[in-house]
Amino acid sequence: MKVDYHVHLEEGPYSTGWLSRTSQSLSYFMDDQSHSYEWMETLESRLHTRVNDGCYSEAWLDLYLERASQLGLKEVGIVDHLYRFHDATSYYEKYIYMADDALGEMQKRWLHQVATMPSLEAFVSFIESQKEKWQARGINLKLGLEADFFPGGKDELRALIADHPWDYVIGSVHFVEGWGFDNPETVDVFKERDLIELYQLHTSYVCQAIESGLFDIIAHLDNLKLFSYRPDEGLLETYYEKVASSLKAHNVASEVNTGLSYRYPIKEACPSPRYLKLLQAHGVPLTLSSDAHYPDDLGTNLDWAQKMLMINGYEAISTFTKRQRVQVPIAHNNYV
Repeated sequence: MKVDYHVHLEEGPYSTGWLSRTSQSLSYFMDDQSHSYEWMETLESRLHTRVNDGCYSEAWLDLYLERASQLGLKEVGIVDHLYRFHDATSYYEKYIYMADDALGEMQKRWLHQVATMPSLEAFVSFIESQKEKWQARGINLKLGLEADFFPGGKDELRALIADHPWDYVIGSVHFVEGWGFDNPETVDVFKERDLIELYQLHTSYVCQAIESGLFDIIAHLDNLKLFSYRPDEGLLETYYEKVASSLKAHNVASEVNTGLSYRYPIKEACPSPRYLKLLQAHGVPLTLSSDAHYPDDLGTNLDWAQKMLMINGYEAISTFTKRQRVQVPIAHNNYV
């Protein structure tokens, strides 16, 4: 079965780059590629509609459906970030670094820029309302959520994600000691840190997330490498082992996430090939994820990810329904 279990509908901040990338995505699905004045007028009209209607519109989600159909995907999971919802703003304000200095002010501004959705309920209702339409096209649309884990925030997070019909919940670590390390505006902080200590701390966060019992999948296990700040992996194997052992012991899945391979300087999927071997050795269940943020990103590099799973001895991938995991055979054909 061909799946993509980590897909986003939108992501701020809302810059000229965001407008350009959204236009590129809309253009990808246009039959007319003449780049004529008439083509530009049509694209401008579609961009205007996209901005006015927002990402919770059938027209926008239909582009994901079109791309999924082109790729032969059988299951697609939409998992927008928890920090986008006003319901969770106080949770993030409590645990991310927001002191009155350059880093703190930047992260305050970032949270204001990305927390644009009024409620989780609106997201849940929209995705649930579209499942039947996708099913009619032979594709299962799954409802997920990607939620940041913070040490000490387990009970608050449990309350935030409770009482919704999730097919699965993804736990992720994007912040260490409140610092959002995947934000390009904060990349200089890496130069101030001891990398071994930083990877050790990140590993402890990931293990706590696994042990929390809140998540069905733990996302992009080694995303700390995204800007290529990574020591020799031989020095990190102890940490990889800890995570793999914890995932197995707590019966939690992870993913082969290709997002870094096409969106960040490291140009490598998560986990790294070396990390993947250890996960397989421990029998950790995995699913496949493109971490798409636009419909034309759907399925990107998942052919490679699928091949890597098979090379490393995986014969099945994880799928989820109502938070129950099922192992299904890996498709023996490419995504693209």
